[in-house]
Amino acid sequence: MIFVTGGAGYIGSHTCVELLEAGHDVTVFDNFCNSHRESLRRVARITGREVTVIEGDIRDRTALEAALRESGASQVIHFAGLKAVGESVEQPLRYYDNNVVGTVRLLEAMEATGVRSIVFSSSATVYGDPQKLPLTEDHPLSATNPYGQTKLVIENMLRELHRSTPAWRVAILRYFNPAGAHPSGLIGEDPQGIPNNLMPYVTQVAIGQREYLNVWGGDYATPDGTGVRDYIHVVDLARGHLKALEYLAAQPGCVQVNLGTGKGYSVLDIVKAVAAASGREVPYRIAPRRAGDVAACYAEPALASQLLGWQAECGLTQMCEDAWRWQQGNPQGFRG
Repeated sequence: MIFVTGGAGYIGSHTCVELLEAGHDVTVFDNFCNSHRESLRRVARITGREVTVIEGDIRDRTALEAALRESGASQVIHFAGLKAVGESVEQPLRYYDNNVVGTVRLLEAMEATGVRSIVFSSSATVYGDPQKLPLTEDHPLSATNPYGQTKLVIENMLRELHRSTPAWRVAILRYFNPAGAHPSGLIGEDPQGIPNNLMPYVTQVAIGQREYLNVWGGDYATPDGTGVRDYIHVVDLARGHLKALEYLAAQPGCVQVNLGTGKGYSVLDIVKAVAAASGREVPYRIAPRRAGDVAACYAEPALASQLLGWQAECGLTQMCEDAWRWQQGNPQGFRG
């Protein structure tokens, strides 16, 4: 049994599909503050298997202990957390409370129930402003916003926990830029309000929900002047979690691993690829740079291949085709 916090979210729901299809039983613990129960109903449609759903807050240790005992889980995947960079700047205490305090409560509950294997959903934001590219796992760590700081604090906490108690098995997965959707079109990224991520914003422009895309900065030292990022298909990302679980089941340890493709695509590359996938124009305007944005950020994914036997398989075309299929079929997301 795998216990998945935040399993109804974008990456969580896709990971639940992969877990179920690999034969695992799954218990999802989620408070649905930025996700929908419908995503888990769709997971069941895709896989023909149900997940056990327990509604609760990650900061509630008593509820976590009870849920862990009830589930009989042997491993945890920890997705639950607030994730909007801009919002974190405006509400830092809320982010530290939910993300950091919530993780402390989860680890306490795991210790109390004897579950000492965790895969943590981290982020490339822990590298801060890249000093060198591609980014390797030994790059100096820093963060330029409260969201990134919470990820870094949690990473440090997990490393210290493993040092104090080597029986803990910890995999820290540093995501780059998740994109795309399940090929069925039944689950995908469902942002509330204005999307924080590029891909759903571009598909909303393509379908006519938004007039145009603001491209923040057209004068970077990149091939077309727009920011370059490492976009990874969400299904590839989900499969990385299965590989991490298998790795931890085979041996104790604490590892930090990038999950990316090693390829950088610019904002205009994404615009063109979505236009090709949708057959529709994607109007855009070049706007001034945003504070805190970097010119380019992409992974060196070799360690994931070496340690986990994982590598990304889906390219940009498939990401955009799958994202467009989800957008067309679910113009209002799960609320529709």
